[in-house]
Amino acid sequence: MTFETVTVPPRLRISDAIAEQIERLIVDGMLRPGEALPSERELAKRLGVSRPSLREALLKMEVRGLLQVHRGGGFAVTDVTAQTMTDPLVHLLNSYPKATDDILELRLGLESLSAYYAALRATDADLHKLEKVFGLMDRSPRKRNVRREAERDAEFHLTIAEASHNVALVHVMRGVFNLLRKTIQRAREAVYEEQGGLALIDAQHRALFDAIMARDCEAAREAAQQHLGFIQTNVRAYIRRHGADRPGDGRSDKASA
Repeated sequence: MTFETVTVPPRLRISDAIAEQIERLIVDGMLRPGEALPSERELAKRLGVSRPSLREALLKMEVRGLLQVHRGGGFAVTDVTAQTMTDPLVHLLNSYPKATDDILELRLGLESLSAYYAALRATDADLHKLEKVFGLMDRSPRKRNVRREAERDAEFHLTIAEASHNVALVHVMRGVFNLLRKTIQRAREAVYEEQGGLALIDAQHRALFDAIMARDCEAAREAAQQHLGFIQTNVRAYIRRHGADRPGDGRSDKASA
C-alpha cells in the first residue's frame, strides 16, 4: 500500500484529511478487509503528521465502523460483510436445486466482472499473489480431496476478485465466501463423475489465469463465462441424477477422477 504525506485543504481538520486518505485506499482496494495498518509511529511518519492527529483520525474511522482494533494491537480494516449473513443460504443450497442454480448464476455475473477488471487493474503484487495461489491448486489425478480443493478453488476466485480493485465487488465476494466454497464443493463432486471432467476444469482455470496474467480483459471474461457455464451444466446433470440433498453436505472428502 502507498501512504502519502497529508496535505490539508483549507477549512479541513488534519484528522479529517488523514481519514480521507485512508478511506480512499480502502475504496481503491489498496487496503483490504482484515488488513492491519502500520504501527501508529510508522504510519504517522509516512503521512507526515503528528501521532495525536493520526490517533484522532483512526478513532473517527473506528466510530464509523471502517476500522477495528487489531488483536495484535493497532488497527485493521473492518470486514463489513460478516460471513454469517450467508448461513441461511447455505442451508437452502443443501436442500433445493433452484438455490444451487441461483448461486451459480450469481457466480457467473460476479466472476465475469472480477476476471475482466482483474486483467485490467491488477498490480504486480496482485499477479504475484495470484500466481502463488494458482500454484497451490492440486491438479494431480490421484488422491483428489473435494473439500481441500474447494477451499483452494474458492481462494483462487477470491484472489481474482481482490485484483479487480472494485471495493464493492470484493466485499460482496468476501461476504458470500461460505456460499462460494459450498457451491465449488458441489461443482467438484459433479465434475468427478464426468470422464475427463477434472482435466477440463483444470484447463479452464489455466485459461482464466493466463488471460489475467496477460492482462487480456476480454479473454479473461470469456474464460470465466466458459468455466461457470461448464460448472452449471455439470451441477444440473448431477442434481438430476442424485437429487439435491447429497452434494455439498460435507461428507465427500474422498474421490477419484
